Amino acid sequence: MSKPLVAIVGRPNVGKSTFFNKVTGQKLSIVEDTPGVTRDRLYADAEWCGKAFTLIDTGGIEIKSTDEMWRHIKSQAEIAIDTADVIIFFCDAKSGLTASDYDVADMLRRSGKPIVLAVNKLDVYKEEILFDFYELGLGVPFGISSEQAKGLGDLLDEVCSYFDQVEVDEEADRLKIAIVGKPNAGKSRLTNKLLGYDRTIVSNIAGTTRDAIDTPLEVNGKKYTIIDTAGIRKKRSVEDGVEYYSVLRSLAAIRRADVCLIVIDSAEGLTEQDVKIAGYVHEQGKPSVIVMNKWDLIEKDTHTINEFENKLKVDLAFMDYFKSVYISAATGQRTNKLFELAREVYENSCKRITTGMLNDLVGDAIRATEPPTKNGRRLKIYYAVQDGTNPPAFVFFVNNSELMHFSYLRFLENTIRRTFGFEGTPIRMFTREKGENYED
Repeated sequence: MSKPLVAIVGRPNVGKSTFFNKVTGQKLSIVEDTPGVTRDRLYADAEWCGKAFTLIDTGGIEIKSTDEMWRHIKSQAEIAIDTADVIIFFCDAKSGLTASDYDVADMLRRSGKPIVLAVNKLDVYKEEILFDFYELGLGVPFGISSEQAKGLGDLLDEVCSYFDQVEVDEEADRLKIAIVGKPNAGKSRLTNKLLGYDRTIVSNIAGTTRDAIDTPLEVNGKKYTIIDTAGIRKKRSVEDGVEYYSVLRSLAAIRRADVCLIVIDSAEGLTEQDVKIAGYVHEQGKPSVIVMNKWDLIEKDTHTINEFENKLKVDLAFMDYFKSVYISAATGQRTNKLFELAREVYENSCKRITTGMLNDLVGDAIRATEPPTKNGRRLKIYYAVQDGTNPPAFVFFVNNSELMHFSYLRFLENTIRRTFGFEGTPIRMFTREKGENYED
């Protein structure tokens, strides 16, 4: 049984994101005194007095604004309201009741959903401050302070009274796919295409996506979680605190993902920043797919893909194991291949080679190409073991680690790749001298 959905709704800058972070125990939503910081819906699981539920943080609603971005934010909030089982309507005790509060209240009443009224920023409880909020006609207002965690218990008791105790739905088998890249590469459009609906805001304004947004889905009986991330710009181009934390969340999304789709703008070509992002994915040991987006904008002949591939091989030489695909998120060209490719590279990262097969291969490699020598001493490899997966790691026990030249270690890595097919995933290679403590 799925968990109830609880949407947090209100005008901008009323403290919704602080409440979201406090209740979920995670700093998933950006908190800053800047209206419009939260733009898309953010989901996180929570529990109160044995009752499990999912909180949805939404962007601040400006109903009468004609600005395109505010209209997008309102649209995202409406989706959260439509799917929610209970709505928490946030108002601000410090600024008092406003015309915007009345507008949002009218919109929420039309939903027909249970509404719990929260008056936030009541750091010092004064009941008379709450009297005005009865005018909204939404029942008893709960005075709280999200920042100081005051009054949250009573509020959550009221929220939980609207749904029965539910079982925790474990989704550990979901493959988490992070969609990463620099701003305006088409990540959010690709996310929406994969999901089949507009989950995230798509705009030509760089920096539209500011949070790492998780969305579960199922394709051909297999479960996934798609993580759309904020564009990662060069450090010197990251100016304000909001964007700084957005980049941190994108990097954190890479670390918690099972697979990364590295989205590159084909029309612009591979840039230095694309290479840096790919390098970070590589350093984190994540299997990945290079997704060349906007392929529909490229003038092509029979050699075009080969030219692009050769460019990738040169600039991504440090991760020559990469798999690439040429798509158009706008038209849907080849996007159907991405789930298959993501699962393929993930399975490669989980692959385990038996010690017997590995040592037979290493023996053949040594006979084909002798190990290096240094100062008259030759490297001896006694045996090798696979030390782990995600990413695959191999340990070579040798007579002297200093004799293992990096080029010979690379030769062994390439031999393992060719034989066992570790496409799309990094491999970690280590040496240890015989007699060092080791547990297989």
